[in-house]
Amino acid sequence: MTPPRLPFFVYGTLRPGEHHHARTLAGRVVRETAATLPGLVLYEGPGYPYAVAGDGAVTGVVIEPAAARYAEVLRVLDELEGYTPGGGANLYERVTAEARPAGGGTETVWLYVAAPPLARRLRERGTRIPSGDWLSRAR
Repeated sequence: MTPPRLPFFVYGTLRPGEHHHARTLAGRVVRETAATLPGLVLYEGPGYPYAVAGDGAVTGVVIEPAAARYAEVLRVLDELEGYTPGGGANLYERVTAEARPAGGGTETVWLYVAAPPLARRLRERGTRIPSGDWLSRAR
Protein backbone atom coordinates (compact mmCIF):
# COMPACT_ATOMS: atom_id res chain seq x y z
CA MET A 1 0.00 0.00 0.00
CA THR A 2 1.31 3.44 -0.92
CA PRO A 3 1.38 5.83 2.06
CA PRO A 4 -0.43 9.17 1.72
CA ARG A 5 1.63 12.13 0.52
CA LEU A 6 1.78 14.09 3.75
CA PRO A 7 4.36 16.68 4.78
CA PHE A 8 6.86 15.64 7.46
CA PHE A 9 7.45 17.07 10.93
CA VAL A 10 11.19 17.14 11.66
CA TYR A 11 12.58 18.00 15.09
CA GLY A 12 16.27 17.10 15.22
CA THR A 13 19.10 16.74 12.75
CA LEU A 14 16.69 17.18 9.80
CA ARG A 15 15.76 20.74 10.82
CA PRO A 16 17.09 23.58 8.65
CA GLY A 17 20.69 24.33 9.57
CA GLU A 18 21.33 20.85 10.95
CA HIS A 19 23.63 18.37 9.20
CA HIS A 20 21.04 15.90 7.87
CA HIS A 21 18.90 18.69 6.43
CA ALA A 22 21.68 19.78 4.09
CA ARG A 23 22.32 16.22 2.88
CA THR A 24 18.75 14.96 2.78
CA LEU A 25 16.26 17.78 2.28
CA ALA A 26 17.97 20.86 0.84
CA GLY A 27 16.70 21.48 -2.69
CA ARG A 28 13.99 18.82 -2.34
CA VAL A 29 11.35 20.76 -0.41
CA VAL A 30 8.93 23.53 -1.36
CA ARG A 31 7.94 24.63 2.14
CA GLU A 32 9.42 24.73 5.65
CA THR A 33 7.12 26.02 8.40
CA ALA A 34 7.99 26.34 12.09
CA ALA A 35 5.60 24.25 14.18
CA THR A 36 5.06 22.39 17.43
CA LEU A 37 3.65 18.96 18.01
CA PRO A 38 1.82 18.40 21.31
CA GLY A 39 1.63 15.05 23.09
CA LEU A 40 5.34 14.31 22.80
CA VAL A 41 8.49 14.52 24.88
CA LEU A 42 12.01 14.62 23.51
CA TYR A 43 14.96 12.51 24.67
CA GLU A 44 18.67 12.75 23.95
CA GLY A 45 20.07 10.16 21.61
CA PRO A 46 23.62 9.52 20.42
CA GLY A 47 23.88 12.73 18.37
CA TYR A 48 20.18 12.98 17.54
CA PRO A 49 16.91 13.10 19.49
CA TYR A 50 14.01 10.71 19.94
CA ALA A 51 10.37 11.80 20.23
CA VAL A 52 8.18 9.68 22.51
CA ALA A 53 4.48 10.04 23.37
CA GLY A 54 4.13 12.05 26.57
CA ASP A 55 2.88 15.13 28.35
CA GLY A 56 4.89 17.79 26.51
CA ALA A 57 5.29 19.34 23.10
CA VAL A 58 8.14 19.18 20.61
CA THR A 59 9.40 22.10 18.54
CA GLY A 60 10.26 21.50 14.92
CA VAL A 61 9.49 22.27 11.29
CA VAL A 62 6.86 20.99 8.88
CA ILE A 63 8.57 20.27 5.58
CA GLU A 64 6.76 19.63 2.33
CA PRO A 65 8.75 17.79 -0.33
CA ALA A 66 8.47 18.92 -3.94
CA ALA A 67 5.88 16.74 -5.69
CA ALA A 68 8.43 15.35 -8.16
CA ARG A 69 10.80 14.44 -5.30
CA TYR A 70 8.28 13.07 -2.80
CA ALA A 71 8.96 9.35 -3.30
CA GLU A 72 12.70 9.98 -3.14
CA VAL A 73 12.41 12.03 0.08
CA LEU A 74 10.17 9.39 1.68
CA ARG A 75 12.62 6.63 0.80
CA VAL A 76 15.65 8.58 2.05
CA LEU A 77 13.96 9.60 5.31
CA ASP A 78 12.75 6.06 6.02
CA GLU A 79 16.28 4.80 5.42
CA LEU A 80 17.90 7.53 7.55
CA GLU A 81 15.46 6.87 10.41
CA GLY A 82 15.95 3.10 10.30
CA TYR A 83 12.31 2.54 9.40
CA THR A 84 10.96 -0.32 7.29
CA PRO A 85 7.16 -0.51 6.99
CA GLY A 86 6.10 -3.52 9.07
CA GLY A 87 9.67 -4.14 10.21
CA GLY A 88 10.23 -5.65 13.64
CA ALA A 89 13.65 -4.09 14.23
CA ASN A 90 12.83 -0.46 13.47
CA LEU A 91 14.68 2.25 15.40
CA TYR A 92 11.87 4.71 14.66
CA GLU A 93 8.26 4.26 13.56
CA ARG A 94 6.66 6.57 10.99
CA VAL A 95 3.23 7.66 12.25
CA THR A 96 0.72 10.38 11.44
CA ALA A 97 0.23 13.23 13.87
CA GLU A 98 -1.31 16.71 14.08
CA ALA A 99 1.28 19.50 14.04
CA ARG A 100 0.49 23.10 14.96
CA PRO A 101 2.16 25.45 12.44
CA ALA A 102 3.32 28.81 13.77
CA GLY A 103 0.63 30.63 11.74
CA GLY A 104 -2.18 28.73 13.46
CA GLY A 105 -4.37 25.75 12.75
CA THR A 106 -3.30 22.13 12.51
CA GLU A 107 -1.74 20.01 9.79
CA THR A 108 -1.57 16.24 9.45
CA VAL A 109 2.06 15.17 9.05
CA TRP A 110 4.34 12.16 9.05
CA LEU A 111 6.41 11.94 12.21
CA TYR A 112 9.21 9.57 13.19
CA VAL A 113 8.94 8.50 16.85
CA ALA A 114 11.04 6.06 18.85
CA ALA A 115 9.88 2.48 18.23
CA PRO A 116 8.06 0.93 21.25
CA PRO A 117 10.98 -1.05 22.80
CA LEU A 118 13.24 2.00 22.61
CA ALA A 119 10.49 4.33 23.85
CA ARG A 120 10.11 2.15 26.97
CA ARG A 121 13.85 2.30 27.69
CA LEU A 122 13.92 6.06 27.19
CA ARG A 123 11.01 6.60 29.59
CA GLU A 124 12.77 4.44 32.20
CA ARG A 125 16.29 5.86 31.99
CA GLY A 126 16.62 8.33 29.13
CA THR A 127 17.71 11.96 29.36
CA ARG A 128 14.73 14.16 28.64
CA ILE A 129 15.14 17.48 26.83
CA PRO A 130 12.82 19.59 29.03
CA SER A 131 12.27 22.36 26.46
CA GLY A 132 11.17 19.91 23.76
CA ASP A 133 13.50 21.77 21.39
CA TRP A 134 16.55 19.90 20.12
CA LEU A 135 18.20 23.17 19.06
CA SER A 136 17.93 24.75 22.51
CA ARG A 137 19.52 21.91 24.47
CA ALA A 138 22.88 22.38 26.13
CA ARG A 139 25.54 21.33 23.65
